[in-house]
Formats: sequence, structure tokens, C-alpha cells
Amino acid sequence: MNIFRILGDVSHLLAIIILLLKIVKSKSCAGISGKSQILFALVFTTRYLDLFTNFISVYNTVMKVIFLICAYITVYMIYVKFRKTFDSENDSFRLEFLLVPVTGLSFLENHSFTPLEILWTFSIYLESVAILPQLFMISKTGEAETITTHYLFFLGLYRALYIANWVWRYHTENFYDQIAVVSGVVQTIFYCDFFYLYVTK
Repeated sequence: MNIFRILGDVSHLLAIIILLLKIVKSKSCAGISGKSQILFALVFTTRYLDLFTNFISVYNTVMKVIFLICAYITVYMIYVKFRKTFDSENDSFRLEFLLVPVTGLSFLENHSFTPLEILWTFSIYLESVAILPQLFMISKTGEAETITTHYLFFLGLYRALYIANWVWRYHTENFYDQIAVVSGVVQTIFYCDFFYLYVTK
């Protein structure tokens, strides 16, 4: 485990904590795409199905459990606890436009044609586009709260740090996962426009 991976995980966790604190403190999920949060919950669920079958380390297991719990708490807060504050009218991105191609691609391009591997690949592809409903919502409304922009900044930073992690691993371990790297680069590209607006404003 290298410093880029750890910082990436911390940045990812910080993004989720910022989002949860925003919801709890304001008692509102205004400006947050529930559809993006459903996709992230699906990402973690399909990626971490090996939680009880493949032990890597205590750190790895704890992070998986935290991400799963946080993802489902966020979805619960948006669709149950604070559903009256949820802007369903502007959270109108069609999820089938993401889920259908991602599902097809995960069957066509994977490391091995087994259920767990296909689901892991699905989670990697889905994560690269899961933020699109949130970005679509921001572009549709033309505004984003400061907290929401901080959340997106740390998610983007997480992806950038993971790219650094892959470069490091390639140079030190000669390890290269084409599916993860290409998907991560695609996801980071989606954040580039947002990063520009974040820095300039």
C-alpha cells in the first residue's frame, strides 16, 4: 500500500463525510442527486461482494464496510428521512442510459467470465459515470452549494490520487489493470470541467 492509495481513500471518505454532514446539519438534501447516490451504493455493493470470501487486510475490510454503510445511509437520508427536501424534478438524469451500456460492457470486457469478476468489472465501469447525474443536476439548475462543490472536489481528488497510485504501482510492482485505469481516467475527465470552475470561483 502506497501513500497515493491511502490519500485517495482518505479523500474519498472525506467527500462522503462532507456530504453526510451537509445533509444532517442542514436537514436537507437540496442540490444532491439521489440518483448519483443510488449508483454509488450499487458500485460499492457489487464491488465488495467479496467482503466475506477474500480477506486482504483489516484496513481493506474496514474501509469496505464504512463505504457500504455510508452509501446506504446517504440514500436513506435522501429518499426517506429528508425526502421532502429532495429536488426530484431536477434530478432527472435517465439511469438506464448508464446502466444498460455499463452492464453490456462488463459482460464483454472483463478479466474472467465469473459472476464476482463481472460484478467487480461492472462496479468499476459504473463508478466512472456515477457522478454524471450530479453534474447534470448542477448544469440544469445552474447552481451548487459550497458543501456540494467541496464534496465533488474531494471525489475528483480521490480519482486523481488513484491515477497516481496506478502510476506508482506500475513503476514499483510492474502492475497494470487496464480496466481500472481506463475507467479511472474517464471518470477523472468528467471532473476536469468541474475542477476548472471550482478553482476559478
